[in-house]
Amino acid sequence: MDSYFTTKRHERLREEVRAFAEAEVRPRIPEMEASRSVQHDLSRLIASQGWIGVTISPEHGGMGLGHLAKTIIIEELSRVSGAMGAMVQASQLGVAKIVHFGNEDQKKTWLPAISDGSCLPTIAVTEPQSGGHVLGMEASAVRDGDDYILNGRKVFVGNSHVGDLHGVVVRTGPGSKGLSAFLVESDRPGFSLGPHRAAMGLHGFSFGELIFDNCRVPATNLLGAEGDGLPVAYSSSILYGRANLTAVSLGIHQAIMEETSAFVTEQHRYGKPLHELPSIKLKVGQMQSRLMTSRLAAYHSVHLLDQGLPCDAELMNAKLINVEYAMDSARNAMEVHAACGLYTDRPVERYLRDAHHIFAPAGTSDVQLLRLGEVALGMSKGQWSQRLAAPVAGAAEAS
Repeated sequence: MDSYFTTKRHERLREEVRAFAEAEVRPRIPEMEASRSVQHDLSRLIASQGWIGVTISPEHGGMGLGHLAKTIIIEELSRVSGAMGAMVQASQLGVAKIVHFGNEDQKKTWLPAISDGSCLPTIAVTEPQSGGHVLGMEASAVRDGDDYILNGRKVFVGNSHVGDLHGVVVRTGPGSKGLSAFLVESDRPGFSLGPHRAAMGLHGFSFGELIFDNCRVPATNLLGAEGDGLPVAYSSSILYGRANLTAVSLGIHQAIMEETSAFVTEQHRYGKPLHELPSIKLKVGQMQSRLMTSRLAAYHSVHLLDQGLPCDAELMNAKLINVEYAMDSARNAMEVHAACGLYTDRPVERYLRDAHHIFAPAGTSDVQLLRLGEVALGMSKGQWSQRLAAPVAGAAEAS
């Protein structure tokens, strides 16, 4: 199946990322789980490999390999550590806003630094009171001469505590045309971070709070035009977010399958390997079926994206299937492991915790189903993948 979508270059990239993840990430996992602290050094080490620039054109120092290559990178990191896969996927959201909405000066300033790993970008949209309701946001930016002054809070920001450049969507006026996006450097006066809060899973990854208290930002940091904030938020989430989170789920799912297969081979009951029991073999077969379907949906959706073809529905479906199937397989894996799965000397409980973190971002499963229902009923409101097809297709040609 993989060979239909992937080239030799893709498979070399997979081998490169997998080898790195095994050598550099896996040995750190016990400490990551024990400390539950942000992995600043490891995040920088991963960024220095150049993988954050996978969808950035070579003109700006990137790899120019497109979204399928990005999926493979995130998948292979997530197979070892969902936290570090999440770190790369969150950085890619920060890439999207500059690639698609940045002017030439912004691209020349920031994309080479992102590509070489010296700058980690983020995107900040969600607020404490509005949640996923983008139009309900209250954080604001007011024009003051050649600057804007930002006030408000953003929460659940991926890479909050390792990010260097935050793409912040705030309100500059009323209604859907009253949102604007800004690039905010992490060292600007008036910008601060809330304390890191360790969560159920993804230990080592930060998704915290950004605080703006009369934070002055030059007007040249405006992304696109005033009023472009909604397209910045939606396109980053729909084109990159759904695909990226799909890849994290896929990597976790692969890890679940490998761990469970090894466990039922090593463990013996009634003088035979555990997998000889029909009930166990049935569960393993179901997990394998889910994994194959998940990978097919993931690769197909980003293959279309790389070709510049409309694929909003495919991206929704890929995120839905990968998230739901990974959580289902994680539950089955825990059932197969029984009491052994409850202890941290086996990674299956970590996979279960990590898988649940991918459910809400870029739309819960209910949101994906509602949007897919609109597609089926002919009620969808256009496709972001079609609107931004030219830059995406350009990335595909470079591969």
